[in-house]
Amino acid sequence: MTAKDISFIIPVYNRPDEISELLQSFLFLDGNKDFEIVIIEDGSTIKSDEIVKSYNDRLNITYFFKPNSGPGDSRNFGMKHAKGNYFIILDSDCILPRGYLSEVLKTLNKNFVDCFGGPDAAHESFTKIQKAINFAMTSFISTGGIRGKKNSVDTFQPRSFNMGISKTAFKATNGFGNIHPGEDPDLSIRLTKLGFKTKLIETAFVYHKRRISWSKFYKQVNRFGLVRPILNVWHPETKKITYWFPSVFCLGLLLALLLCFFKEYWLIMCYLGYFFVAFIMAMVKTKNASVSILSLFAISIQFLGYGSGFLKATIRLMSSKSKIEERFPQLFFKL
Repeated sequence: MTAKDISFIIPVYNRPDEISELLQSFLFLDGNKDFEIVIIEDGSTIKSDEIVKSYNDRLNITYFFKPNSGPGDSRNFGMKHAKGNYFIILDSDCILPRGYLSEVLKTLNKNFVDCFGGPDAAHESFTKIQKAINFAMTSFISTGGIRGKKNSVDTFQPRSFNMGISKTAFKATNGFGNIHPGEDPDLSIRLTKLGFKTKLIETAFVYHKRRISWSKFYKQVNRFGLVRPILNVWHPETKKITYWFPSVFCLGLLLALLLCFFKEYWLIMCYLGYFFVAFIMAMVKTKNASVSILSLFAISIQFLGYGSGFLKATIRLMSSKSKIEERFPQLFFKL
């Protein structure tokens, strides 16, 4: 496999500045630039077409504009129109390090899999809040982190901010569904059911900007929590007790605070111990005290958002027999 076999699939919605940064990073990738870049403008009111045109003489870019139908359908649209035999899907708020594609090609040529995922990292130019959120979203001590183990290729579930899939696997699955978020783990599970192998390529990381405020971060993780019980209904074999951890964590914290009124401090001390360990881990990773403190805030928002969303969706699924799409209309795009 060479760069010529690769088509990068990038949906974008009202983010021309991010597309410019991402395309700029493509120019500095190691090796030749024979790959294709497919940009799908998903009904944006602030279009990226002029930005894309400014790179046409340096990169092989195909640009499409289509009505808004969500990121999953836009990725499917891009893969249907791409020329490559292997698709690499990226979010528009990512930046590629110089060795990204060379690491992907080296790994796939050594041990081919029909689907891979890579981790994300915080670039040194990111704001303190971006670095704190990145820690919360990638550390195993929180609800973030890489799904699956590097040696467990059958269970790893890639995420679509940094994900590769072969044309063969795409055709077999028809790509992403219309749920969002949750379309990427759903696709990963369906791939596994069909016998396709997945893999984590640890060295193929991207810088994931996550341009979000605290309120938007809460909304994002809350939707993650809402989606998980739905995926458990669709794919009951993937249920794990660990998905309950954020909800239990939040309920336990409320109990710990209540016990303090009765001069029982043992439970709150356990929580303080947890946050102390999280602070030390953040210091080791970020080497910045203020980012580490913000990381504790990010972890708290993450637990509260995910945990409350998970509980809400679980109760709603148990208390109603109507179609899932009718119970959670905010999670589904109408195609």
